[in-house]
Amino acid sequence: MRRITCKLCIPVLSICAVIACAGHAFGADQADAKTAAKNSELERATKGIETLEGWYEPSTGLYKTTGWWNSGNAITVLVDYARVSRSSKYNEVFSNTFIAAQKTSVNFLNNFYDDEGWWALAWIDAYDLTGEKQYLAMAKTIFSDMAGGWDDACGGGIWWSKDRGYKNAIANELFLSVAAHLMNRDTANSAFYLNWANKEWRWFAQTGMINSKNLINDGLGTPDGHTTTNSCANNGQTTWSYNQGVILGGLAELSKGNTDPSLSPAAANIAKATMTLLVDAKGIIHDPCEPNCGADGGQFKGIFVRNLVKLQGVYPQAAYKTFISANADSIWTQSQGPEFQFGQVWSGPFGEANAASQSSALDAIVGAAALQSTK
Repeated sequence: MRRITCKLCIPVLSICAVIACAGHAFGADQADAKTAAKNSELERATKGIETLEGWYEPSTGLYKTTGWWNSGNAITVLVDYARVSRSSKYNEVFSNTFIAAQKTSVNFLNNFYDDEGWWALAWIDAYDLTGEKQYLAMAKTIFSDMAGGWDDACGGGIWWSKDRGYKNAIANELFLSVAAHLMNRDTANSAFYLNWANKEWRWFAQTGMINSKNLINDGLGTPDGHTTTNSCANNGQTTWSYNQGVILGGLAELSKGNTDPSLSPAAANIAKATMTLLVDAKGIIHDPCEPNCGADGGQFKGIFVRNLVKLQGVYPQAAYKTFISANADSIWTQSQGPEFQFGQVWSGPFGEANAASQSSALDAIVGAAALQSTK
């Protein structure tokens, strides 16, 4: 994943363009559907997923209007939806993407270790759903490449890219999460992955990227994103919502194979700080790039909520469920456009949508549906 400023030029689907194509969008059908879905998060998720799949391009296995790493996240929310809806309808999408997307990047490997991490987690999720061993094998291949990004600069950690110019939070959080997930699935090699996950967490926790407010800044080094052996301090860059999220899922997964009592409070402190400091007066989460976050920033908030759902599964808290439900409701009532599109600003107004904002919003809506199904 490139830095957020690099993708702001990616076109989005404006409300004007959609209305021009479908002037009936706010007609009786949608009004009726809104009423019907009022009491069911799963019905809401179904409508949103159908819209998301309108951006799917079978020939590439990716999603139009957004980028490479975002498509990995779109596949993840599609898997999560299939799980909660108990549907095998989208298994063909997963298998098609597994083959077709490799025309873009063989084995889902490229110059960016964080891009690789998103795809590894997507295939682990698909493996959990379908039992297809090739998906787990691919995640292991990706992890092996990510591990090659580790060195002793700043005491450890993997680099953001293979250019080795920046050690940041997101790449290392993803490395932790992939290692922990593989630890719990590749039983023959669980000790190997546990060792990596523990090694990453020990390093990450002492870097200073988790600041005094229990929020995670972007990375180490200078404020413009350069890391050297002489610049390994927290760089004070933005506390993006997704940086607060991925670590929650990683720690939740790690806790299944590590009885370290510090994991739970570490995750809880970050979750609480995010739900307190990165929200508006109604508890709706925001990133500072809004309302013009492009394809990168438009993905971020859903990643936080998706991982908060994972944390809820291991360390349940009523506050997490309340937060997830409130954000899902706000998307549905305040940030919904024509044809069940969801915008970047979850408190509204809708503005515009693309596959990134749609899949991000669906992380919250599908997460709420998953929690609703467990009542």
